[in-house]
This record gives sequence, C-alpha cells and structure tokens, in this order.
Amino acid sequence: MMTDAMTSRLRPVQLGKATLVAVLDIGSTKICCVIARLVPRAEGKSLRGRSHQAEVIGFGYGPSSGVKSGVVTDIEKAEQAIRNVVGMAERAAGLTLESVLVNVTAGRLGSETFSAAVSLDGQEVEKTDIVRVLKAVNSRSVRPERSIIHALPIGYALDGQKGIRDPKGMVGEKLGVDVAVISAETLAMRNLELVLHRCHLQIEALVATPYASGLASLVDDEAQLGVACLDFGGATTTVSVFNDGHLVYADAIAIGGHHLTLDIARQLSVSVSDAERLKTLYGSVLPGQADERDMIAIQPVGAALDEAPGQVARSVLTRIMRPRIEEILTAIRDRMQATGMMDICGRRFVLTGGGSELTGLPEVARRTLARNVRNGRPMGIAGLPEIAKSAAFSTVAGMLVYPQVCAQEYVEPRNSRRLIGTDGYLARVGNWLRHSF
Repeated sequence: MMTDAMTSRLRPVQLGKATLVAVLDIGSTKICCVIARLVPRAEGKSLRGRSHQAEVIGFGYGPSSGVKSGVVTDIEKAEQAIRNVVGMAERAAGLTLESVLVNVTAGRLGSETFSAAVSLDGQEVEKTDIVRVLKAVNSRSVRPERSIIHALPIGYALDGQKGIRDPKGMVGEKLGVDVAVISAETLAMRNLELVLHRCHLQIEALVATPYASGLASLVDDEAQLGVACLDFGGATTTVSVFNDGHLVYADAIAIGGHHLTLDIARQLSVSVSDAERLKTLYGSVLPGQADERDMIAIQPVGAALDEAPGQVARSVLTRIMRPRIEEILTAIRDRMQATGMMDICGRRFVLTGGGSELTGLPEVARRTLARNVRNGRPMGIAGLPEIAKSAAFSTVAGMLVYPQVCAQEYVEPRNSRRLIGTDGYLARVGNWLRHSF
C-alpha cells in the first residue's frame, strides 16, 4: 500500500529525559524552521500531553517561494527557500539537521472515521490485541491514491460498551475501536518529500497543519468539551475539530489571507506589495464610524514617482475585504454542517494563523458561524523570537508539541527506511549533542 511509503511512527518523548526536535513549516507565504530542546517539566507541573517544555535553540524564517496552497509548484525555488531558512536555524543552534517534522496542507486534506473489531475469546486485552484492531482499521481506511497522515483512536469499545479510554488489562469477547483517519493525496506529499531530499533532509514525520494549529492554540478544557480551530493561512484555511480530547475532523480549503491581498490589488489597481501593506496597516472587516472620513493614500500601479498619490476612504478597503472573509467562513460552516461537525464542535471556535489577526474578524466570525469565538496564539514555547509569538506561527509551535502526544497515534511504520536519530527525532548532531546531555 502507498501508506507505508509516506507515513512513519514517532516514538513518544520519554518522561524525565531531555531530547531535541526539529520542525519545518512550509507555507505559501512563509517558511519557518525551529530547532528546540524538549526539557522535562518539574514534577507536578506537567499537563496532559505536555510533559516537556520546549526551549528554542535555533530559529529560521523567510519568505516562501515555489509553493502555492501548500503544493510545490517550482521545485528549484522551493528548494532554495527551504535551504535558506534551515541554514539560518542550523547556524543559530550550532548543529546540522538530517531529518525534520514537516507540516502537510497540500493534497486535499480529508478526514474519515472508521470502525473495526477483533475477537478476544474472553481473554484479557493485551497490547498485541490493540495493535490488531488498529491494523484492521488501517488496512481498509485509505484509497490507493491517498496516504494516511494520522490515524487517531477516538475511543475503544469492549463487547459493545463504548467510552473506554484504555482497554489494556480488561476482559471481554470483542474489542472494537473508532479511528479518525487524516489523509492526503500521495503525489502531493511525494513532491514535498522530493524537495526535502534535494535539501539533504529526511522526513521524520508528517503532521497535518490543522492538527498542529489545534495543538498549539487550544487548552485542555476546550478540546474536552468540543471546539473547532480555524487556521487562516496565506493561501489556505484549515479547520480541525476536537472532542473528548481527541482530533475527530480536519479539512482545508484553498482560500487564505493572500487572496485578500489580491482582491485589494485588483480593486484599487495597486501593486501586490502595496496591497499587503494596506491590508496590514488599515485592513478591517468591521466598518467603523469614521471609516468614510478616514482617507488612505494609495499609489496606483504604473504611476510616476513624482505623481501625487490617490486617496480612498477606509470604508472602501473594508467593503473589498469583508466578502472574501465571509466566503471563507461560509465555506467552512457549510462543510462542517454537511459532515455533522457543527454539532460535535460544541459552541466554540478558536481563530489562529496570520489572517486571524485581521481587525474585526472575531465579530464577523461570531455572526457567520453563530458560535463563541476567540483568538488563539502559540502557548508554552520558550525562547521564540518576538516575531514568532504571533498567531501566524501556530503551526510550527504545534509541531513542537506533537512529539509529546504522538503516543496516542497509530500509523503503519515505513518499510523503506527508519529515519535516523539517536532518539527518533534528530539525526547526527555531533559532539554538541553528546556533551549537552
């Protein structure tokens, strides 16, 4: 199956032991690489799925190139952009990477829920029985043209009794499991893998972007009661739904913040860079009382340097941006209603990603989605530079958390190779690693 070629199994971080992790966020507008040391939290201070504190020791950040909506469109440009960013992080950390955790937005992300059961013959549930039932799900849960990114057990059932978190040691006749499977098109991920190979990097594991954003932005109570996390990226908007502490749904649409910039550029006949500046400095999707009087200077495309700039009212900018935001929110809402996820996510949405910082977005989201809405930012990451503490870096922050929660996941291991790493996360880091721990 294609599944074996594209997915891998990370061993969870060991309690009480420090380790290193390197993550690479490949977006349509930016690329970010972070190298961090995961240090055990003090006894009694650890949270569920957060046994370690991430301390950043290397950070690289730069504009994306050769990538559109998470899909590699120019392999040479993408390679050069990744090399630049990874090189910055490596120089800051004083080590060389051979493998990284990478996010996946491309390939038409989709999620499905599958169930399976195996016979126990009245015996006690052992670890091998859990592996058997999970493999039974995996063997039938993906089409040949798609690959599994995550296979997340939502809950176990013993003789029809659901709601069992850990069945090990219990006795029954039949063990069942419900699994949320997140998958993407294989060819899109192979192109991503090809670019990284050209950069002499191996994929340690693939992490779905909406899952990573949720891990970075949500608190335990939200994930337990039901919540949806909306990540407004540059060229894509992703959504993840958590319930009872588990990811149960993920989706993505190919519309993001950069489409707002293009709308402004077309409507006002300004350059894309000027449109981005206008969106960042003056953009709002909620009209204000003084918007008709507030005038903004604009420089039309092709205007001479000595030509006086034109002016538009701030309300014009709002009228250009708001329809696109409403389109994104309506598309997400309709998809979730079609799959029944609007009920499962409860009464709460969390907004994150660079586009979520747009003025007035939470208010418009409340009206469109008819849910409580708050803005989310990365939490619990020490040593991040000031620029990386915004919601635009939620994905990379979530990938730093991911190794701590991957014990809950199951995917078939790679047959072709087991990626290098003394502890399953990083490859050779020379004397620096040996002397540090």
